[in-house]
Amino acid sequence: MYRRSIIILCLVFCFCLQDSVYGGAVRTWTSKTGKFTIQAELLSFAQGVVHLRRADGKTIKVPLAKLSKDDQNFVTNPGSSNGVPDASAIKSKLGDPMVNSVGMVLVPIPAGEFTMGSPESEKDRQDNETQHLVKITKPFYLGAYEVTQEQYKKVMGNNPSHSKGDTKPVENVNWNDAVEFCRKLSEREGVEYRLPTEAEWEYACRAGTSTAYSFGNDASGLGEYAWYADNAGGNTHPVGQKLRNAWGLFDIHGNVWEWCQDWYGPHEKGRVISDPTGPTSGEYRVSRGGAFYSYHPKIVRSALRDKDRPGNRIAVSGFRLARTCNLSP
Repeated sequence: MYRRSIIILCLVFCFCLQDSVYGGAVRTWTSKTGKFTIQAELLSFAQGVVHLRRADGKTIKVPLAKLSKDDQNFVTNPGSSNGVPDASAIKSKLGDPMVNSVGMVLVPIPAGEFTMGSPESEKDRQDNETQHLVKITKPFYLGAYEVTQEQYKKVMGNNPSHSKGDTKPVENVNWNDAVEFCRKLSEREGVEYRLPTEAEWEYACRAGTSTAYSFGNDASGLGEYAWYADNAGGNTHPVGQKLRNAWGLFDIHGNVWEWCQDWYGPHEKGRVISDPTGPTSGEYRVSRGGAFYSYHPKIVRSALRDKDRPGNRIAVSGFRLARTCNLSP
């Protein structure tokens, strides 16, 4: 512990060169009949034809009408050129971030799909990062920031953190503490708060990217987004001081490890999974994101997985909250 994958799409495709290259995340494309799939990157869309680039680098084209409804929506989504909704598109569809009774800002995260895990070509990848397609079928809210010490005190009446500071992330909390915080806040507000699932966490962290970090593959830019060993000075820092990712999440890399809901277990290769919640039992719970003491950039990558026993408290463990996003009027 640190702290502690092509089927060719048979849809009358042909090879071609593109005039406009948009680029985008590699994703799974499905035919309208559902019989064929392919992993490819969206390059462009013009005159009813979608241009894709396969993993082997070859470019193909397919009529939009021959793709699944989800893929058609992905291509025509006005939020961004690569079909991944940007913050303005999310706001248009799901509304503004909300602020709850203890001052937490929660950002709406759209439903969608992504490739969870890392490709074998990714530098410093770990064996437990097997790639597989995940579908998040419902939008949800996720904290824009890690839960702060001030917020924790308002709900729990105490502050277990070693490095004190109201706007610093609460730490030295175990998984059970985080779940109890969610229970108490849910009772207080009459809505359900919870920890994000591991899949929700990585989906939101990536925010439409397929790179090692939410901002790209170049670790030299990590200091702009994360507190880790090279810049943290061996301590946590107030939340929100670094750049946010494309969906408005701060400190999604570094500062403190973030507990997830799931029991830790291996990723299942080759399966498409909707709203996974992990194994039904286990010895360890999942944590993500890395922390201020993470000695190597690889530890704060989007796909990096860690685990710990749910009763362990250490000064690098914190959390951020998830909440159901109700689209009813």
